[in-house]
Amino acid sequence: MFARRISIRLKPNTLAEFSRTVENDIVPLLRKQPGFQDEITFALPEGTKVLAISLWDTRKNAENYNSGDYQNVLKLLGTVIDGAPKVAITEVLHSTFHHIQTAVPAA
Repeated sequence: MFARRISIRLKPNTLAEFSRTVENDIVPLLRKQPGFQDEITFALPEGTKVLAISLWDTRKNAENYNSGDYQNVLKLLGTVIDGAPKVAITEVLHSTFHHIQTAVPAA
């Protein structure tokens, strides 16, 4: 399993609009993507920094989304984001919820 991690800075007082857009527009779009597993979104208390993590079955599916429909997501969020989001794709080593445990070679 792979995680696509996005760090987003929001414009002031737009957290509620961001949250509605994620729930009403982005999650339904993600559910249509090949290999999509889950979306988890976090916000700091002041509401200007968000971390969104989507989980994917393979790196290839996460990368395909990144070079495809993700551009539409950026357009949907255009009125609430401040600057360019930072994106990274990493392998999930452990998840109690998804019952994942990857063997890590001993150092």
